[in-house]
Amino acid sequence: MSNERLEGIEACVFDAYGTLFDFNSAAHAASDELGSDWQRLSELWRQKQLQYTWLRGLAGRHADFWQVTAEALAYALNTLGLDRPGLHARLLDLYLHLRCYADVPATLQQLRACGMKLAILSNGTPSMLAAVVRNSTLDGVFDAVLSVEEVGVFKPHPAVYRLAPQRLQLEPAAICFLSANAWDAHCAKASGLRVIWCNRFAQAAERIPETPDGEIGDLTELPALVCPQP
Repeated sequence: MSNERLEGIEACVFDAYGTLFDFNSAAHAASDELGSDWQRLSELWRQKQLQYTWLRGLAGRHADFWQVTAEALAYALNTLGLDRPGLHARLLDLYLHLRCYADVPATLQQLRACGMKLAILSNGTPSMLAAVVRNSTLDGVFDAVLSVEEVGVFKPHPAVYRLAPQRLQLEPAAICFLSANAWDAHCAKASGLRVIWCNRFAQAAERIPETPDGEIGDLTELPALVCPQP
């Protein structure tokens, strides 16, 4: 996977959970109650959350991401024997207060300074995304916050990725999509966007169509690849 500059980029569109916002931070914030089990819970919660989006999409039984997140958490708590009074509600509230990764604020500032439009494209509901953006002090940074609820199906359905060019009124070739989820990056590329995979978690490349245009270890590498050269 090459890391050549992408010319002609006018907007950077980011996945939310795992790319901008640390989904592990909800369970970690409850480690006073979960102890060393917080990591196991977070991993299973995330795994089931994604599985439920894919299964609902295949079955044609859409429910919004807040419901999916709550159901995945209930499954994880039950499986690990951690289903205690009040814990489910506490963790869901913490999910609205996820921390953004340390590289996010400065990178977004750099991109905006070089004239880039910025957006989020996420499985999250509009209210979930509004809360996590506000609570991470990123209010006012994004030109658009796009939810799959506009099309009624989760990623990786092609209709989701088409939201970005439609709402930003740009050609797909003028948009760089960023995701730390390998499957998301590959599927966005298959839908016609230009894509850089932010491989935060040192994952192996997926064996699905198509290969992203580039791969970075964190977002600090992004401006050099998309901002116009002086």
